[in-house]
Amino acid sequence: MTDDPDDAPAPSWRQRPKPVGFEILYRLDGDVLEIDRTRAVDRVRLGAVEQVRFVFAPGNISAKGYRTQLRLRDGKSVTFGNLSWRSMTDLDRDDARYHRFVSALAQAIAKANPRARFIGGKPRPIWLGMALVGGLSLAMIVFFALRAFQEGQTQAGLFALLLLAASAWQVWPLIALNRPRELAPGEVPDELVPGRTPGA
Repeated sequence: MTDDPDDAPAPSWRQRPKPVGFEILYRLDGDVLEIDRTRAVDRVRLGAVEQVRFVFAPGNISAKGYRTQLRLRDGKSVTFGNLSWRSMTDLDRDDARYHRFVSALAQAIAKANPRARFIGGKPRPIWLGMALVGGLSLAMIVFFALRAFQEGQTQAGLFALLLLAASAWQVWPLIALNRPRELAPGEVPDELVPGRTPGA
């Protein structure tokens, strides 16, 4: 006897988005996204979702933060991410479950509203600003390092190179992953929604 697929639990995702506050439960109920904030429950019709955006959003504690943003027809938005706070200094990650939920949500949105746009990365003006500021910052560090070596300040030059490496390690993913691009309806980019299991 096989299990009835209708008896399978609805795709869901739990997140505590802030160090202080309640956990939020996101659960798919047919063509509705149910958002349980403990004190209130909102129901968002997936047919009202006009845009789905996936972004790389590192935080102060973790460099592995990602977010999914839904923009609704009435101008409101719903945003959730892969990181959940356990305490003031501890974060929890369950990327595999996050990917499963986002994939199910994306497919449900594409079915409910085939005209919904799926986008990867930041809006182009914001991304261009990030790229410009990041590039200028790295260029200034390179200039400082070269000047330091020219003037015989080897330690200062080496420190600048170390700072350059650390800055590039943080800045490059922020720019590269958030490059704006159009996605196919229901598409979930692995680089912006981590946790896909092999063969899934």
